[in-house]
Amino acid sequence: MNKTTSNDTQDIILDVTEKLIYKNGIAATGMDLLVKTAGVSRKSIYRYFDNKEDLVVAALQRRDRRWMQWYRNEVGQAHTPGDRLLNLFTVLTRWFASDGFRGCAFINTSGETGDAQDPVRLVAKEHKQKLLDYVCELCTEHGAQDPEMLAKQLLILIDGAITVALVMGDHSAADNAQCMARKLLDL
Repeated sequence: MNKTTSNDTQDIILDVTEKLIYKNGIAATGMDLLVKTAGVSRKSIYRYFDNKEDLVVAALQRRDRRWMQWYRNEVGQAHTPGDRLLNLFTVLTRWFASDGFRGCAFINTSGETGDAQDPVRLVAKEHKQKLLDYVCELCTEHGAQDPEMLAKQLLILIDGAITVALVMGDHSAADNAQCMARKLLDL
């Protein structure tokens, strides 16, 4: 008999939580749905997480690590610094066309919180800061005169493209953002 370890159980809980929150939002993802979908007891969930908010935060932190690693790896496949900056948008175009694309989990969940100090909002802010730092790193490698300002402008294009792709169903939003990025980069 193959017994599920506690680490496996926690991973299952986090996987299911992340998928349900990304698909339905925080408010629509109740504990009953989590229990049913994960196939674990409520007691198992509370063994690892004090409350739903702690569970949501942990799931989002996990998504942040995985998404940033994926994005860095995909963007980093371009050869030159300028190409990597443009690849920020090429990678988004492929993501937008993927099954299950529902926008940015961090923008979406932030929209469900009213308090700027809410732990969910703070995870989202942390994620966006990591993304900004990465873009700034690429701008520095490219030799931008003001890498921080350029990174902030590119982040707006990234998040704008993600939002337009979700809300309008326009998978070409990243292509349009890339055109604007070319002008900013003089490429």
